[in-house]
Order: sequence, then C-alpha cells, then structure tokens
Amino acid sequence: MTRRMLLCGLSALACLGNLPSRAAASAPAVATFSILADLTARIGGPAVSVRSLVPVDGDAHEYQPTPDDLRQVKNAAILVENGLGLEGWMTRLPQAAGFHGVRITAAEKVTPRRMIEDGKDVIDPHAWQDPRNGVLYVRTIADGLMRALPDKAAEIAARAAGFIAEIEETDRWIARQYAAIPQEKRRILTSHDAFGYYGTRYGIALLAVQGISTESEPSASDIATLIAQIKHGKIRAVFVENMTDPRLAKTVARDSGAKLGPAVYSDALSPPDGPAGSYLAMLRHNTTQFAAAMAAN
Repeated sequence: MTRRMLLCGLSALACLGNLPSRAAASAPAVATFSILADLTARIGGPAVSVRSLVPVDGDAHEYQPTPDDLRQVKNAAILVENGLGLEGWMTRLPQAAGFHGVRITAAEKVTPRRMIEDGKDVIDPHAWQDPRNGVLYVRTIADGLMRALPDKAAEIAARAAGFIAEIEETDRWIARQYAAIPQEKRRILTSHDAFGYYGTRYGIALLAVQGISTESEPSASDIATLIAQIKHGKIRAVFVENMTDPRLAKTVARDSGAKLGPAVYSDALSPPDGPAGSYLAMLRHNTTQFAAAMAAN
C-alpha cells in the first residue's frame, strides 16, 4: 500500500514537472526589424518568442545579415518581413538559411504609395506610419500566426482585436493633436522620406533631406533647393530619425536657419526604456514632436 502510494505520488510529481515546460513552450519567430517584432510579439503573446534581425535604432535599408541571423532564420517557425522593397537583403536570406516555416509579408494588404525619386517611379515601403495600415499589418500577421499555430488561433485573434482597437484609438488621438493647427502650418522636414503615409493621413506637407532609402545621397543642387523651400515655407524644425547619420540634416538646419528638433522614429524603435519602445509609443512620440514644431511654423 505504501509503495503504491509512493509510486503514484512520484508519477503525479513527474506530470506536474512537465506542465511548466509545455506551458512555457513558444514558437520561435523572426521579424526583419524592430517595429515588426513589436507587432508580432503583441499579437502572438506567449505563443511566440520573437527576435528582430535589425536591432533597435538600426537601419533596415542598409542592414547586412550576419551568420547568426542565418542560424536564427533557419531555426524559426515564423518569419515576418515588411515587403514593398524595404528589405532588399531578404531576397536570398530565407533560402540561404534553409527556412521552412510560415513566411508572412506584413504589408501585403496595403495599397502602396508611389512617388518619383531620381526620375524613377518607386514604391514607398514605410506603410506602417499610417495607423490604418498598421491595422492591416496586424490582421496579416495574425492570419500568418494562426496558420503557423492553429491550436492558438483563438488567443491570437483576441489579442489582434484588442491591439487593433488600441491602434484605432491612437489614430483618433493623432488627428486631435493636429485639429487646431492651420493647414498652411502643417509642414515638417525630416532627414529621410519615411513619413509619406503619415503625411497623407493627417494632411501634412513633408520635405526630406534624403529620399526613401537612407542609402540615397542628395546632390548639392538638391540641398540648395531644399534650403530654399525651408526658408520660403518658414519651416522651423528639422527632424533626424534615430537610425540615420545626422550630419547632413545638421548642415541643412544650419544653412536654412531651422532648428534641429528631437529624434523621431521611422524605421526602428528605441530601446524599451526610450521614447519609442513600441509601435504605439513611436506614433505618439513622433506626433508630439511634429505638432509642437508645426505650431511654431
């Protein structure tokens, strides 16, 4: 009797010992940059363990994958990328890494913004800057996570719905910040052209020192034209993104008489304890800085 009770007790302890490891198990997911990693983590919750290839404050345009990235992608069950031509380095990476999981292109439901740059018709990949597109990203990522983790589908769908509600409220909050600013004052200058979707959403005219990619270099003529536009438009502040070299923007600010504003966030989040540690925090931080500058135009 005592021996049987002891065996039953040991068996029960063994089962209990297995429960935490099963509960803690999560699918390895890789996102190409920090904004997508934040979205994926919010939607997936404990069902996923997310790593970003491009680190916070990093530049997705110029990123060069490392051998560790190949290993991470190879071992991932889920791979999340933006698309729209942002990550040129992703063309060969999944195949080179031997990735066989679920691949999610977050911007696949977005209507791309097109523009002319250096005489060419190009797609602007920074679609997440419009919160309405952020909602589309969440839906697409959630669909992909549910394909990869069908047993977690209900939880993923519930988290996605809650997150969408937060994004929609943030969109309304942003619109309220600009409501009292006259249209003729809604002008800002950033270090590279990453806020086109945002500007279209909130009726803001945007100028940029660099083009859509941080790899593009403006000519002396381009800079002279930009400085003339700043002076003519009475733009008071130049904003530099956290992941770009500020030297060119500083030169433009000095020669135009504009003030160099605080860092804003376009392609990368800040560290978690910074002003843009999440997608929603990024949108609110940028809006606060832009609204203050436009009010002074």
